[in-house]
Amino acid sequence: MRLVIAEDLFLLRDGLVRLVQAYGHSVVAAVDSGPAVLEALLGERPDAAIVDVRLPPTFSDEGLQAALAARREVPGLPVLILSQHVEQLYARELLADGRGGVGYQLKDRVMDADQFMDALDRVAAGGTALDPTVVAKLLGRPQRADPLAALSERERSVLALMAEGLSNAAIAGRLFLSEGAISKYTTTIFAKLGLAADDDTNRRVRAVLAYLGAAGQDGG
Repeated sequence: MRLVIAEDLFLLRDGLVRLVQAYGHSVVAAVDSGPAVLEALLGERPDAAIVDVRLPPTFSDEGLQAALAARREVPGLPVLILSQHVEQLYARELLADGRGGVGYQLKDRVMDADQFMDALDRVAAGGTALDPTVVAKLLGRPQRADPLAALSERERSVLALMAEGLSNAAIAGRLFLSEGAISKYTTTIFAKLGLAADDDTNRRVRAVLAYLGAAGQDGG
């Protein structure tokens, strides 16, 4: 996998480079500012990117804005965002285009290398990898028009775990249910959200992003 890494702290940036290389991936660019990451994303067209939200020169949202700009030019470009905190506005902006290949992980909740690389692999494959804290923040926001109003509490729980990028088997283990039961729940979720079968799009990703994107638009 060809990767672009954007992180302003040298030690963390160097650590990320060493980590992904240890897993057999190549780093085509390792940069420390917003303008540099946008140039790298558009110039290198990597298989995935790891991007810190806050980068120089202003340390506000340069990393995220660069990722958004790159995804506008290269739709579906896989981006895994790293942040110190749950920035709901940033997360909603990233998810708003309704495409897969997105992740949002909190730096201090990445417990081990395998966990982080699993999230990166899911994003690179076009899926989602959202930290549970991010999911809870987004799903828990008050909304004037709840797109999940038709879902039961159990169906909402299944969808929240889908947002983390878990498979049906993993969701079944988390909720202590059979994999067959989870399959039925996901089918019901798709139907209630009006997601018909689509040869070109993963309905799991569409279910997650349709809701989280709608939540962001509703919140303004």
